Amino acid sequence: MQIRRAAPDDAEAACQVLRRSIAELCAADHLGDPPTLAAWLANKTPENVRRWTANQHLFVAAEGGAILGVASLSPAGEITLNYVSPDARFRGVSKALVARIEEEAAKLGLAALRLQSTATARRFYAAAGYADAGAPVAGFGITRGYPMTKRLSAA
Repeated sequence: MQIRRAAPDDAEAACQVLRRSIAELCAADHLGDPPTLAAWLANKTPENVRRWTANQHLFVAAEGGAILGVASLSPAGEITLNYVSPDARFRGVSKALVARIEEEAAKLGLAALRLQSTATARRFYAAAGYADAGAPVAGFGITRGYPMTKRLSAA
């Protein structure tokens, strides 16, 4: 598996990973609620993924020509995406993507990262050293976001 910067040509495949991950792996968050799922998926389009390659630090996990996961770091130090294909779940894809994002954040001189975790991913982030950073906030429809943060080691 290779972790690399996303290219505009990755947009279609990356978008499919995002949409499948949300629909199939985040059921504990959206509970199959159609309006919630529609709201969450609304901005997960190839056009937006292409745009994110230009204004975010967008990374993909790839293997054998297939995109296995997608993660993004905003210039302000927020992890805004971290999704894995249902076909690659529990293979270390998200862990590798977060490690790459943390490496990028250190290069950018960021002292800490923040994110809003789903209920589905909350244990994953806690195991990776992220701590709760406030009360849950409204997300898409019935979902909640769980603010978390992690201080980065000095480079």
